[in-house]
Amino acid sequence: MPSPFHVLATQNPIEYEGTFPLPEAQLDRFLLRINIGYPSPSEEVNIMERQQYIHPIEQIGHVVDSADVLMIQETVKQIYLDNLVKQYIVALVDATRHHPSIYLGSSPRGSLALSRTAQARALLKGRDYVLPDDVKALAEPALAHRSLLSSTAQSQGGGSRASIAEILETVPVPGAVPER
Repeated sequence: MPSPFHVLATQNPIEYEGTFPLPEAQLDRFLLRINIGYPSPSEEVNIMERQQYIHPIEQIGHVVDSADVLMIQETVKQIYLDNLVKQYIVALVDATRHHPSIYLGSSPRGSLALSRTAQARALLKGRDYVLPDDVKALAEPALAHRSLLSSTAQSQGGGSRASIAEILETVPVPGAVPER
């Protein structure tokens, strides 16, 4: 495949007829899992109005070319990632491996995904360095789908998002002053 090559996939968690959930090893290869949710009522009206006469897909044009995407990918790699932030990322990922609600924690791909997406977020925010807040903002989309819940947590209705949120509350942020 030519570079850049990206796969975007959608999943309807309600209807599995004729399809099967992906195994953990395959889920681990997706960089992020984002839950879009429902639009607000006013947003939904706006969607209807925009599509009344023409579907937006018919008006989409190129925003960047493949050379621009490759250049941005290389630029993201140059965003500074301090050693303390790297240790924070590893601590968060390691916490998924020891959390009582998680049967199978994130693999090292979780650390890689979290570090690269934090670099991308810093670039989008106009910075040439990653903050712990970048890591925190992307922990759930980068790690929740890589963390398999225990059967007890599943039966109690717990979700991997809640476990990641709990991990974010308990793993200390580097350089932060502990509350007294």
